[in-house]
Amino acid sequence: MNDELRTRRMAVVQAHIDAENNGDLDAMIASFRTPRYEVFPMGAVFEGEDPVRALVGGLVGGFPDFNFAPTTIHHADDAVIVEAMMTGTHEAEWAGIPPKGNRLELPLVCIFDFDGDGLVNEKVYFDFAAVQRQLTA
Repeated sequence: MNDELRTRRMAVVQAHIDAENNGDLDAMIASFRTPRYEVFPMGAVFEGEDPVRALVGGLVGGFPDFNFAPTTIHHADDAVIVEAMMTGTHEAEWAGIPPKGNRLELPLVCIFDFDGDGLVNEKVYFDFAAVQRQLTA
């Protein structure tokens, strides 16, 4: 991969992260060439604008102070891999869990799949048991 492609991909990933952190669903959708998420702990795939918008809208609605903070970034031939810490205060139902106002601090890994410089999928990996422990305590 050349430096120019790596730079373009990183700009897309950063725009995506910024949009999620700002709760800007339009900008988050615009960061994709084709909106698609695979959320492995939930065994779910969200394909297309409406399902992806509902997924991320539910997340930022459930955690109004949602923040995704990258800790390490890796570049691969067809992906950007981001290790991160997701934080937020659980203020509305999310993933079937009623809110108790608990704070979530969740390490996770996201793999942003690319076709050239176009984002075509985000794969999300985290420990759902850790989510349940933190939000139901």
